[in-house]
Amino acid sequence: MKLLKSLALATLILAVAAPAASARKEKKKTYNHVTVEIPKVEKTVIPVETEHTQLVLMVQENGVLQTLHYGIRIADPQAFKDFRTLRSHDNGSGPMAYPTTGGRYIGEPALHVKYADGYHNTQLYYTGHDVRRNGNVVTTVVTLKDYVTLLEVKLVYDAYQKEDVICMHSEILNGSKQAVELQNYASGSLYLDADKFYLTHFHGGWADEMQMDGEVLTHDTKVIESRRGTQATQCNNPSFLVSLNTDRLQENTGEVVAGALAWSGNFRLSFEMDESNRLNILAGISPFASAYTLSAGQTFTTPDFIYTFSGRGAGQASRNLHAWARNYGVYGGGQVNPTLLNSWEGAYFTFTTETLLRMIDDAASMGLEMFVLDDGWFAKDYPRNNDDAGLGDWEVNTAKLPEGIDYVASYAHEKGLKFGIWIEPEMVNPKSNLAHAHPEWVVQSPGREMLQSRNQWVLDMSNPAVQDFVYGIFDNTMQLAPNIDYIKWDCNRIVSDFGSEYLGGDQDRFYVEYTQGIYNVMRRLRAKYPDTIVQCCSSGGGRVDYGALKYFNEIWTSDNTDALTRVYIQYATNLIYPACVMASHVSAVPNHQTGNVTPLKFRFDIACSGRLGMELQPKNLTEQERALADRCIKSYKQYRDLVFTGDVYRLASPYDGDYYALMYVSQDQSRAVVFTYCTKYQNRAIGGHPFRMDGLDPARKYKVTELNVNRSCWWGSGKTHAGDFLMNGGFNPLLLQTFASAVFYLEAE
Repeated sequence: MKLLKSLALATLILAVAAPAASARKEKKKTYNHVTVEIPKVEKTVIPVETEHTQLVLMVQENGVLQTLHYGIRIADPQAFKDFRTLRSHDNGSGPMAYPTTGGRYIGEPALHVKYADGYHNTQLYYTGHDVRRNGNVVTTVVTLKDYVTLLEVKLVYDAYQKEDVICMHSEILNGSKQAVELQNYASGSLYLDADKFYLTHFHGGWADEMQMDGEVLTHDTKVIESRRGTQATQCNNPSFLVSLNTDRLQENTGEVVAGALAWSGNFRLSFEMDESNRLNILAGISPFASAYTLSAGQTFTTPDFIYTFSGRGAGQASRNLHAWARNYGVYGGGQVNPTLLNSWEGAYFTFTTETLLRMIDDAASMGLEMFVLDDGWFAKDYPRNNDDAGLGDWEVNTAKLPEGIDYVASYAHEKGLKFGIWIEPEMVNPKSNLAHAHPEWVVQSPGREMLQSRNQWVLDMSNPAVQDFVYGIFDNTMQLAPNIDYIKWDCNRIVSDFGSEYLGGDQDRFYVEYTQGIYNVMRRLRAKYPDTIVQCCSSGGGRVDYGALKYFNEIWTSDNTDALTRVYIQYATNLIYPACVMASHVSAVPNHQTGNVTPLKFRFDIACSGRLGMELQPKNLTEQERALADRCIKSYKQYRDLVFTGDVYRLASPYDGDYYALMYVSQDQSRAVVFTYCTKYQNRAIGGHPFRMDGLDPARKYKVTELNVNRSCWWGSGKTHAGDFLMNGGFNPLLLQTFASAVFYLEAE
């Protein structure tokens, strides 16, 4: 994992520019009975650049920092020095790079501060900036100051050159002698200029996460916000795509800005189209019930706001984000993780040691590489035989597993498999020894009913003692057997009636410090267990964000394992997050969530477009199904490195028609894998459906082979074809039936 955030790591100072502060002084002005001097500065262009994109900041003569351009890189950014928008500023202060409550600005603020004297006005002026480079990352830090309140803000922009991604955050310093209250404290502001803005965002619920939604933005403000505390992303996601000058999302053409917030708690994205038709995007922690007191001399650092610009539609925007994620944003990003059999849907809470050993035998003989023991293995006094007891008591249930976890794990290792295990460390059942011993550790509001969800309460992660306990759950679980390879970390409910006995009278800090508490624990765990694969699960997709992915290798995309539903969930997830993090499992039919019955091959072909796993009882497969499963698992290993590290190209959207298709291409364009699916019966007169492949070298020839079938659905399988032929209508597999699917492997000759 490459962590290049610290300026202390910088090896080359490119520029240090604080032209101004030496300069002329304005006349003294009096504000709130305090006499101050606002320095006059020279107009200064500050470019934040990647290989192909450019964010241009401008310091105006009055010291105000503005955003003038974000898009294609311009050879000479200094050309913006004399740029004029010719728009009236009577009702505002122009496109401020970090707008505040105060002065002329009347829109949505990135920063809203209430001071000790009760006033709310903040006016930030430029005092200097510096630019430093560390390998692929160029970091620009712009310092702004309010000369009345002595509040200081550093805007930090990390520009990832090859990936064309910018990550920004703010560092807010209270330079006064009295505490202040941060009421809004966004990570960043991004102004866009276009004739039209089309917003793509995501909504859903349990077993229905990451459903794509879109709309043309109109004047005023569109807000996407989570107030769930935990499981912050299950009903929406802190990410978006904005298409410029169009009324729809286009895959391969047009200008698109895609962004995401690296935060696992309550978040807020706002999209404000002002009276001058500019769009201001703000991304940050939700201010809901989270006014944050900043003591004198204290600094608050916001999470990263990650964004990229594409001139080639949503496809290139996704590839930019995915490349950044694999290199910087995902723990162990790009490493190929093992295929696995998870015990949950195959056994649920009802299992014995013998049940698990036989599942391990099956997993090994099928060619899978890991066995994961899910919920139900722990608690003695309140045994975990269903979901109403045992959470918090993390000792092995020896009545169910008398030989212990080590016996099961060792058996898996003897069979050549890795071994993983499930925990839910942030939660506690009322029926547990922990709940009886430490009721003060439970999130609660005094005098009110302690509401349950899934028969459990939430532990107060803002409390350092609880953080130590949660760290201990993970640490002690790892000691149950030598070489536990994988932890599935779950989180199965939201926060309700929030309150912390530990925080006392400062409850506004709860939501922020809960999330920071999780990160504190994960930092400690990663220091001790750097090589353990950890999955982030939260009733499925309840914690899918780049804040969590700094510490987790993968996500459980949804509890819904139905292949048809996963078509839409995985398509939308892949717009923002790379395939290497998407755990996708083959389960039994009728599906346990939807009742749908889909062919086994369709289920495998969907699951193989992410990290392949199985979530069923293998002994229930027929001989024919077992042979197909063995075949699909074997072929997956032939191309899975492409799924984990290749560039994605989406060939057909299930939201636009009856087909879904995508492909992953190696960085050197020598290999590719193509997935094609039909979701609705087609008239036989239609014939083969043309999919235009992408990302290949048009001048090279590729041998194309359909996998896992005896008879191909495409006339060209087994033959060699030119790249330009495959990319321009020559590829037309025959997919006529609902749930027809095909996977093709390409290799350059």
